[in-house]
Amino acid sequence: MVNIAKEGVSFVMAGFLIAAVGVAFANVTGIRAFHALTIVGVLAAVFCAYFFRNPERPHPTDRTKIYSPGDGRVLSVVQEPLHDGLTVRIFLSIFDVHFQRSPYWGPVREVTYVEGRFALAMRLQANENERNIVRIAAEGRPGEIVVEQIAGAIARRIRCWVDEGDPLEAGQRYGLIQFGSQVAVHLPVGAQPLVKPGDRVVGGITPIALWTKGN
Repeated sequence: MVNIAKEGVSFVMAGFLIAAVGVAFANVTGIRAFHALTIVGVLAAVFCAYFFRNPERPHPTDRTKIYSPGDGRVLSVVQEPLHDGLTVRIFLSIFDVHFQRSPYWGPVREVTYVEGRFALAMRLQANENERNIVRIAAEGRPGEIVVEQIAGAIARRIRCWVDEGDPLEAGQRYGLIQFGSQVAVHLPVGAQPLVKPGDRVVGGITPIALWTKGN
């Protein structure tokens, strides 16, 4: 059985409330058109339950790899300004699981929330959107891994449940973005990417990079 995130319960209940109102109005007035409201409410509740699904997944064990922090499609794998290593950008559609999972083992160095725009999350211009940045000190490695939770045109709420100093395990849930969004992973210098644009990735399951001997 798949769990539903507590953040989604109110959305599911709102959908069922709309459905109940449709049934009540249809019964009181005799106007069948109110049944459309019932259908809309049920569909909204079912969609929200699906969107906020919270599947259990085994944590990875291979410490030679860095894992995807989210489910979705890889947009780009390039070196971007202000970052020495490669950056992997992943688009999360409304049909993807929207929890973020730690890409590696290690303590949180810093959590920073940055205000910004709300461009469409599937576009590279979303790198200027509102975001939450988590810096993770890679355990047993000299570098750090930086993960950005990025809001989109629809996603306007970012959740993050970790603070500076908190320990993380690879695959551990640490955040959630509500509705369509993007996640960016800034890799350490020398990490070898294992994915390319267009690839589908699964949070905490798909390796996106390999540590090299130099790091």
